[in-house]
Amino acid sequence: MSLNFKKKSGKDRQNSSPSGSTTFEDDEYAKVIEGIKRIYKQKIKPVEATYNFEGFHSAPLTDSDIEAKPIVLLIGQYSTGKTTFIRYLLDKAYPGEHIGVEPTTDRFVSVMHGTEERVIPGNAAAVNQELPFRGLNRFGQAFLSRFQVSQTTSPVLENMTIIDTPGILAGDKQLIERGYDFTQVIEWFAERADLILLMFDSHKLDISNEFKLAIHSLRGQEEKVRVVLNKSDMVSQQQLMRVYGAMMWSLGKVVQTPEVMRVYLSSFWIDKPPNCFEDCRELIEAESKDLLRDLKELRRNAAIRKINEIVKRARLARVHALIISHLKKEMPAMFGKKKKQEALLNNLAAEFVKIQQRNHLPAGDFPNPERFKQNLAHYDMDKFKSLKEELIERVDEALSNDLPRLMSQFPTMNPELEQNERNPFQADSVPGPGEFPPSYWHFDSIDKHKYLPQFQSLGPRDGKVSGGDVKPILMESGLPNDQLAQIWRLADFDNDGYMDIDEFCIAMHLIKAVHSGAQLPEKLPATLMPNRKF
Repeated sequence: MSLNFKKKSGKDRQNSSPSGSTTFEDDEYAKVIEGIKRIYKQKIKPVEATYNFEGFHSAPLTDSDIEAKPIVLLIGQYSTGKTTFIRYLLDKAYPGEHIGVEPTTDRFVSVMHGTEERVIPGNAAAVNQELPFRGLNRFGQAFLSRFQVSQTTSPVLENMTIIDTPGILAGDKQLIERGYDFTQVIEWFAERADLILLMFDSHKLDISNEFKLAIHSLRGQEEKVRVVLNKSDMVSQQQLMRVYGAMMWSLGKVVQTPEVMRVYLSSFWIDKPPNCFEDCRELIEAESKDLLRDLKELRRNAAIRKINEIVKRARLARVHALIISHLKKEMPAMFGKKKKQEALLNNLAAEFVKIQQRNHLPAGDFPNPERFKQNLAHYDMDKFKSLKEELIERVDEALSNDLPRLMSQFPTMNPELEQNERNPFQADSVPGPGEFPPSYWHFDSIDKHKYLPQFQSLGPRDGKVSGGDVKPILMESGLPNDQLAQIWRLADFDNDGYMDIDEFCIAMHLIKAVHSGAQLPEKLPATLMPNRKF
């Protein structure tokens, strides 16, 4: 499956499907983001500011928060392959990365797109108005010293930001050494993430206490969570079934939801290790392809998720305003204020029920009473603001009119459908002379099994063969040198002078196209990029 994250021109958008219809592209995405910013500033933020939403939930959103690229949050115990997975996606190293069998990532790392390779320390990142991390100041110096932004040039990072988290260890040692509340930081990132990947090693399925707390902090974000059982090719097929079952049993004791989480059986290596089991290779590749498809669709779904998050935030802010104003109203005008505040604190759950029944609100919109009580104890309820109906009406208008209107701008059909539709009467597997259906220029149409024996006969080292070794096979095609040189330039897209199996197959596929009468393109079509290349 080819994953192209490059921006399309207007002409490209017009030709993005056989029928000429367009998908949700950059201009529409920008309009939705601008709409979200306007609605939040005018109708939701005033409620948050009036009733001190920040003191109980989270800081007001900034433009950089709303404009932020989709975030992928990686969580897992040490040596589950989080950093290797990032390098696999980028197909390159990134500044400050550490890969090893021991706990090597001891900090939160935000891997972002940048025009140059650099590392921005946490304190500088948290005050940078162009970065969406100003809210991290609340966790103090102990955390900021263990946070960094790693910027590098990558087509993948043009459309997403990846957050690598410290490997989690068992016991109390990590809680003492960290110096900050790891669970609260995870919760902060989870609220802003578009996709959360819980990564497991097929040889390490235990869930430590800190990992359990981190998973518990994801409550309310379940729709974003996916589970990755990495290094699945390091166990046999029979062992993999047992490992999968054991992992689901362990997760079942931690995740208290009736739905079963989506689990990807995957294997992401920088260099394929020895002694891998091949009996599940087809399954693992299909599962890995599904995960990469989720990442490919992340940007298209990000705007929908942003609207969804704003809706959730607006509902929470509305309930918060009703709670605060209710507590203010319950306070006596003159005497007995301290005693009344203590009574309200001790019976907070009952007060929530009163508010719920009076305003006909679902119980699921209310925060956790115990947690809310902890924050509430720091305030003087008598100084809270009374209910301002006009502010609540603005939130209601945003929820009933403005945000649904934004949602209506999204295409109702699946943009992948037109690409995958095929005429059942059109034989596109072997094109005629000069006739090439769109499917021919997709990497999935290449028969890798056909070319694999030929590639293996060249004796690849570290999965690659040199240009000198490939040259005789390409010359057997009988094509002139200028065409073979162009085929090499197209197929060797990383320009390292070597070919892996994917690049070799592309070269052979292009030779087949020329023999069938095709003109070689000036640039390799993005759809011909192999599955793991973005």
